[in-house]
Formats: sequence, C-alpha cells, structure tokens
Amino acid sequence: MKAFLFFALLCFLASTVSTSPLRYEAIFNFGDSLSDTGNFLLSGALAFPVIGKLPYGETFFRHPTGRCSDGRLVIDFVAETFGLPYLPPYLALKKGQAFEHGANFAVAGATAIDAEFFYEQKIGAVLWTNSSLNVQIDWFKKLKSSLCTSKQECDNYLKKSLFFVGEIGGNDYNYAAFVGGNIKQLRASVPLVVEAITNATSALIEEGAVDLVVPGNLPIGCSAVYLTLFQSPNKSDYDPRNGCLKAMNAFAKYHNNQLKKALQKLREKYPHANIIYADYYAPAMRLSHAPLHYGFSSGTLTACCGGGGPYNFNNSARCGHIGSKACEDPNTYANWDGIHLTEAAYRYIAHSLINASFNVTPSSFV
Repeated sequence: MKAFLFFALLCFLASTVSTSPLRYEAIFNFGDSLSDTGNFLLSGALAFPVIGKLPYGETFFRHPTGRCSDGRLVIDFVAETFGLPYLPPYLALKKGQAFEHGANFAVAGATAIDAEFFYEQKIGAVLWTNSSLNVQIDWFKKLKSSLCTSKQECDNYLKKSLFFVGEIGGNDYNYAAFVGGNIKQLRASVPLVVEAITNATSALIEEGAVDLVVPGNLPIGCSAVYLTLFQSPNKSDYDPRNGCLKAMNAFAKYHNNQLKKALQKLREKYPHANIIYADYYAPAMRLSHAPLHYGFSSGTLTACCGGGGPYNFNNSARCGHIGSKACEDPNTYANWDGIHLTEAAYRYIAHSLINASFNVTPSSFV
C-alpha cells in the first residue's frame, strides 16, 4: 500500500510539474554530506575514504558513488520529481563539458563558515575539507560562464533553475561539539553560521537565482553519534516520547528558528525571489515519534551500519571500517551510519518537503 501511495505521489508531482510554465531545467545544490553526490570522494581529501566502498551505495546504485548513505539523498529525490538527471558533482566536470541540467557543489564535511575561522579557534585540524559554502559559491560563479553568456541569457536560464542552499551548518556545530564544546558555546556560533548561509543565498540571488530552497537542521539529538558521545545517566535528559537528547534537539530548533528569521529579512530585501525554508526537522521528528507507522521496524535511533554500542555507533569502528557491519535491510532503519540517514528516511523527508512547498509556495514548485 505504501509503495502504491508513493508511486501515486510521484505521478501527481510529475504531472503537475510537466504542465507548469516554471518547469525547472536545472538544479544547483550547495551543502555538506547530506547532499554530496561525489565531490568529497573526488577531492582526494582522504586517501581511502570509506564512503568510496560498499556498503555505501548498496541499496539503489549497487555501488559506492560518494554519497554518505546506502542510496539516494533528498536532492536525488528532488531531481527525480522534476524529471532531471541526478546532479553530477562539480569536481567531475571535464574541460569543455557543460552542466546544463545543473551541478552539485556540496562536499561532505563542509562548513557554512570559512575554514579560517576553525583554524583560529584551534580546531582546524579536525576539518574534513576546506570547501566551505563560500568556496562552493565561487565554484558556481566559475561554472556560470559555461552555462550562459549575456545577462539576458543568464537571467532566462537561472529563472528556470532551482537552487538548494544546504542543508549546511551542521558541521560547524559538529566539529565544535566533538572536541568538547558545550551547548552555550554552540549557541554563540549560531549568528555566524546563519549569516554565512544568508550571505550565500544573497550572493546567488545577485547572480540571478530566483527560486531558492534553504533547509534547516535535522534533530541532532536523535542522531546515533550524538546519543553515543553525549550519553547521560539522567533520564530527564531524554525525551520520553522517542529517546532523543532534549538539549541537542532544542539547539537544532534554535538554529532553525534563527535561520527562518534571517530568511524573512532576505525576502523583504529581494521581493522578486522565492526563498523557501525547507523544514527537515519536523518530518525527521515524525519518524522518531512513530517509526513503525512509517515502516521503520528497526527504529530510528540505532544505526544500520556500525561497530556496536547501544546505538550501533562506535567511533573506532565506523561504518565501512574493520569491525563494522551493515544491517540486512536498511529500509527498516532511519539511521544509516550513525551520522547520516538511510535512503528510506531521505525519501520521506524529500517528499514531505515537496508536498509542503507545493502547498505553501506553489509558485516555486509548479
């Protein structure tokens, strides 16, 4: 029954989009590991990254693609909905090649704030990559010249393009938290993270972008990595409805609320642009509150692939490393490797986003 409803939804969305005068011809995506389709792997930042081998990619592609999941990501489902190819990673661009249907600039481990900030804070050594949001925006500007030449041509092309600015910012907090930062310190960096995201969004609008989606953060208090690293002996620290860490989820909501306020100011500055806040938090929480209802019989807090522990996340035996093992059916899990979600969870979040965006701002998705 669920498969039928999902297929029916896709058919509805496809028919809606195909008859629309605003059918998108391209998608451009910026972000981190939640939407990277291969840039980190191509960057050579690590000699032997585990995302470059199975079980990563096992569910849909049947081989590793550089995606930090067992299969497709939110951005992949969005591309499918609009009848566009999966976004190629920017670093796969060959000389003379044009990405006329869009490109993916996201890099696993990327931050919203520039890398220099983290080096100044003495935690630069833990960064996976220096390809921050500003670096990704610069990549887009370089690519733009191969997509259009005159201002009129660029304006016409970009009006038919959809821009995803994120999710981004999660790693800005992760790096600080994983080296011992507390909630108060994390909250202090929120204005800087939000400013980096809104500045990037503004820069894209100045370049000609009209339709932009800016996702918020996921409920990190439900993430296996946070549940493992910040375990508490106090039952009161956990949400009795789902077992998530209350303080961490409250922080994620704080970031999201600050981002929404900042985006409203951007809308006032750029009334011609459609700036959509994409709520990743709410659908992810629905999964946590009622996992069985959504088909996640193995739950939402325990990782499918990992090296043991109460949430199957072991920092010494992460997914893909010696000592780790993947579950038999990732579709029954929401959490893939302790940090990232499964294709099944991303599918649900993607279509919750698409439905909400049709209802709230139909001009942006019709």
